[in-house]
Amino acid sequence: MSEHPTGSPVSLTARIDQPRRWSWLYKWILVIPHLFVLAFMWAAFVVLTLIAFVAIVFTGRYPRWAFDFNVGVLRWSWRVQLYAFSLSTDRYPPFSIGAEPEYPSSLEVAYPEHLSRGLVWVKSWLLAIPHLIIVCILVGGVQLTVGLTGILALVAAVALAAKHEYPPSVFDLLVGIYRWAFRVVAYVALMTDEYPPFRLDQGPDEPPAPVVPSASVVPPTAPAAA
Repeated sequence: MSEHPTGSPVSLTARIDQPRRWSWLYKWILVIPHLFVLAFMWAAFVVLTLIAFVAIVFTGRYPRWAFDFNVGVLRWSWRVQLYAFSLSTDRYPPFSIGAEPEYPSSLEVAYPEHLSRGLVWVKSWLLAIPHLIIVCILVGGVQLTVGLTGILALVAAVALAAKHEYPPSVFDLLVGIYRWAFRVVAYVALMTDEYPPFRLDQGPDEPPAPVVPSASVVPPTAPAAA
């Protein structure tokens, strides 16, 4: 059972923030400066993950400064994703790796005090393979140019243009898919030992951790009187 209140060390939330009817037509242009900067940020993310790998092998700990930076890259990427590709807000993302509580999205990863020195050798390339296949199909990648998220974003764009309304069910599914994807990214990047669940947690908020009922204790039956 997970020790985290939401059931996962990765907490991702988002809100529909009254996007305008036609703003989706030009957001992909406005977000180009973010994509340019994030290309360098993700290069640094990879380098710091390799440094963290060495640190975990020798100390069992992820360097906190590297962890905080990498969480910031994930946080920034999620804001850009929400703005330009999920289309659910017109608030321009800040150029920041900080929490930015005023923005209609958030992403946090619980810092692990200790990480397994053995798992670090197999998490990224072996244990994560089933998740990577699923995420590739859902989000798109490798030979897939458009995943399910691209189709859902197109549905949202059509709904916005036709009715000036973002379908909540489409948004909930999109957030659920990206929640799964970011959990996998955090696992592959060695930021947690907790294996991501094969579960699509939809909706704007992280669901609470599943409650595992405790086994009831049945008192022994007194022996029958002779």
